[in-house]
Amino acid sequence: MFNSLKHLFGFGPKVDYAQLVKDGAIILDVRTSGEFQQGHIKGAQNMPLNHVSTACSKLNKSKTIITCCASGMRSAQAKKVLTANGFTAVNGGGWSSLQGKI
Repeated sequence: MFNSLKHLFGFGPKVDYAQLVKDGAIILDVRTSGEFQQGHIKGAQNMPLNHVSTACSKLNKSKTIITCCASGMRSAQAKKVLTANGFTAVNGGGWSSLQGKI
């Protein structure tokens, strides 16, 4: 039960985001294009959450995808959509905090 709660709230094993990026991971920012234009991680791709399920075919399945947004809520939803479609994806949470981890 406790492990399920940890997983649900994202307190699972620590992810080395910097290493994932070094290994070629794609950073996918799922905020709106307007939010993205106001600031984002250099090299990140923008795909608003409402487009992820229909546009994920444009992404490379051989690469790990790190999702991010403003707070981590939309990126968690995007991660679920991507993993359901056969991608390896991790939730990076809010883009500004993720930027400090890579």
